[in-house]
Amino acid sequence: MHTLNLGILAHVDAGKTSLTERLLHNAGVIDTVGSVDDGSTQTDTLALERQRGITIKSAVVSFAVDGVTVNLIDTPGHPDFIAEVERVLGVLDGAVLVVSAVEGVQAQTRILMRVLRRLRIPTLVFVNKTDRAGARYEGVLADIAERLSPSVVAMCSAEGLGTRGARTRPFTDADPEFVKALTDLLTTHDDDLLAAYVEGVAGLPYGRLRERLAAQSRRSLVHPVYFGSAATGAGVAELTAGIAEFLPVTGGQDAEGPASGTVFKVERGPAGEKIAYARMFSGAVRTRERVRLGGDGEEDAREGKISAITVFDNGTDVHGSSLSAGRIGRLRGLHAVRIGDRIGAPAGGPVRAHFAPPTLETVVTPCRRQDRGALHIALGHLAEQDPLIGVRRDDLRQEVSLSLYGEVQKEVIQATLADEYGIEVGFRETTTICLERPAGTGAAVEFIDKEPNPFLATVGLRVEPAAFGSGVEFRREVELGSMPYALMRAVEDTVLETLGQGIHGWQVTDCTVTMTHSGYWPRQSHSHAVFDKSMSSTAGDFRHLTPLVLMDALKQAGTTVYEPLHRFRAELPADALGPLVPVLARLRAVPAPPVTRGSVCTVDGVIPAARVHELQLLLPGMTRGEGMLESAFEDYRPVTGPVPQRSRTDRDPLNRKDYLLRTLRRVDGGR
Repeated sequence: MHTLNLGILAHVDAGKTSLTERLLHNAGVIDTVGSVDDGSTQTDTLALERQRGITIKSAVVSFAVDGVTVNLIDTPGHPDFIAEVERVLGVLDGAVLVVSAVEGVQAQTRILMRVLRRLRIPTLVFVNKTDRAGARYEGVLADIAERLSPSVVAMCSAEGLGTRGARTRPFTDADPEFVKALTDLLTTHDDDLLAAYVEGVAGLPYGRLRERLAAQSRRSLVHPVYFGSAATGAGVAELTAGIAEFLPVTGGQDAEGPASGTVFKVERGPAGEKIAYARMFSGAVRTRERVRLGGDGEEDAREGKISAITVFDNGTDVHGSSLSAGRIGRLRGLHAVRIGDRIGAPAGGPVRAHFAPPTLETVVTPCRRQDRGALHIALGHLAEQDPLIGVRRDDLRQEVSLSLYGEVQKEVIQATLADEYGIEVGFRETTTICLERPAGTGAAVEFIDKEPNPFLATVGLRVEPAAFGSGVEFRREVELGSMPYALMRAVEDTVLETLGQGIHGWQVTDCTVTMTHSGYWPRQSHSHAVFDKSMSSTAGDFRHLTPLVLMDALKQAGTTVYEPLHRFRAELPADALGPLVPVLARLRAVPAPPVTRGSVCTVDGVIPAARVHELQLLLPGMTRGEGMLESAFEDYRPVTGPVPQRSRTDRDPLNRKDYLLRTLRRVDGGR
């Protein structure tokens, strides 16, 4: 059995879900094409998705084409829900990137294509909405080549643009300009083909060009571009044929290997049970089988027993006894499963993030005090489905903070809590999540049985800056056998946890922490007595001491606070540029020189993430409602001016004295 796991990706409102409906209709899976506006689509199943007309959660449907089972994953287009796209990327064989023929390449489109190319996921481009007023052909094609990838080739022409009668005509060997463009593109990536072209007199056979186009497309070297309309169906049949011809399929060749798969989505069933969406890369899992679950490290390994399996087939899901290599299915019974878990044998190296983490944060509070406990449980369930919301609980202040990508995500969380859990909540003002990076090198050490160290542990740590984007690395300069591994592990785990709050309260990243000193007292007791922990080191001693040493080293190194930046593009009437300039200056935006074409002015630049929402609110009033703004995360930059301080939880070890007093009250005997 051959399978293709296909992702549909796009900027919001490019028509991605409508294209999914049309593909299912053309394959005979559904009788009528659903409407996003009417809330009748196959993949937008959540009530909130139907109400708002946007995709919030990824959804899987299946159809068959030329003997291949296509598992189509419809992903959100709104940047606030980019985490859903993140999780899907690791299970795809190929993708269709949807671009609007009216708006052209947008901010989210560029981000998506950049990641697809970096991951070398074979990708077709479908230019949708050719029936809409303002639809373009040459302009959009040039936009794609300039802003997405130069290795693209149009597979059809388009006529009647901007009308309901818009239609496409596939190019063939009878179109000399197409053949020439195809030859020029393919010979760029194939020396043998180039040599054959140079030596030939009559040119390359069209059949060979088509074969090489398929081969290069499956290697993500080139990207065929199709035009059409999901609303009318124009060009969708050609796209379907292109999916079968130019994207790679998986067979059953890995079915006999060790079971290895990835969980990319977790949802709750009607009874509150967990349902895991998984893609198998090799081997198979079966009902009533115990499987290994885990993340990047062995210490995270768990087990679970599969109670039921459903696989996607021809527009629905059917019960099966197994889930084999190449297939996507739902697994029930895995109570400890988490998003990102690997099933069975690891499928490769550590899973790395492809998009930026959330850059906004807000405090969520229940409208009724009696809902506080239920709110914590509900947010825990939501965090299972989207770990990046980063539920952060402060027991001292009785507050819960959430990490967010944007204001729309906040509104969706609020509506979800009300509709599914019956909990009305409010939010405080959204703030920016900054990062701290060490400015230099710092070191500190506390020795066992030496004042003011109250713990039976010796810990020495050195903090050094590392390359941007490298994260946190823990190293040892002490011998692994110098003390029990459990105590070593306690130090490493506590280091990673403590770096969640640096000198200014923000997460510390891009650094190397090296353990330079270690020491402990082995298990001992008085004569003829049982183990006495007041005379013996425990993991608790190291967990309590490590934050103090680490923060001393971090204060010696110093940290620089970085704020997130968004790249923005504003399109507005040329006469509205004057009022916009001082507003951009007040919002600390750095614009590039504006570009004016006719009566429309385009301004690109960067702006602090905290000010994007304010600019979105101000732009319509300054442009008579004609202004458009796109933005997407760009990078971090050092904060200029007053350094923002993050509110601290009761676990913050920065205040050494207070922390010690709290800790001593918890330690038996108060050493």
